[in-house]
Amino acid sequence: MPIPTVISPHKTRLCYTPAHMITQALPWIVWTLCVACILVGFLGTVVPILPGAPLIFIGILIAAWWEDFSRIGVLPVVITGALALVTILVDIASSYMGAKRVGASKAALAGSIVGSLIGMFFLLPGLILGPFIGALVGEWWSARDLSQATRVGIATWIGMIVGTAAKVGLSLAMVGVFLLALLT
Repeated sequence: MPIPTVISPHKTRLCYTPAHMITQALPWIVWTLCVACILVGFLGTVVPILPGAPLIFIGILIAAWWEDFSRIGVLPVVITGALALVTILVDIASSYMGAKRVGASKAALAGSIVGSLIGMFFLLPGLILGPFIGALVGEWWSARDLSQATRVGIATWIGMIVGTAAKVGLSLAMVGVFLLALLT
C-alpha cells in the first residue's frame, strides 16, 4: 500500500516504496516464469538437449503453487506429472525400439545418440538427419554392411519421428489439462 506524504497542507502524493513495487510486480514475474517454462518445454519436445516435458511440468507446478493449488488443484498437477513421465519414457524408447526392430548393433544406437547431439548445431536439417546419419555410420562401422546400415538408419529416423509426434501430443495434453484447470 502506498504511503501518503504531505507536500503542503492541501496536497498529498503517494510514495511507493521498493517493497511495494516488488509486491506489485511479483505476480507478473511468477506468471512470466511459468509461461517461459511451458514455451521452452514445447521447444524441448523437438530439440533433444532441452528437457521438454519436465519444463512444462515445472511451469504448471509453479503456477499451481502460486495459486495455492486453489485454481489448479492437486489432481491436474498429478495428471500432468504422469503425462510428463510418459513423455520421458516415449522419448527414451522411440528411437531405440525403431533401431532394435531391424537388429541394430550397440554402435548404431550410440551413433544415433551422437548424431542427434551433433545435429543440434545444424538446426532443423541436423535434427532430422543427425540420428539417421549417426545410426547409419555406427551400424556400418560395426557390421560393414551398407544395406543393413541403411535399414538401421531409416528405422532409427522413423522411430525418432514417431516419438517426437507422440511427445508433442503428450505435451499438448499437459497444457490442455493445465488450461482446463486454470479456466474452470
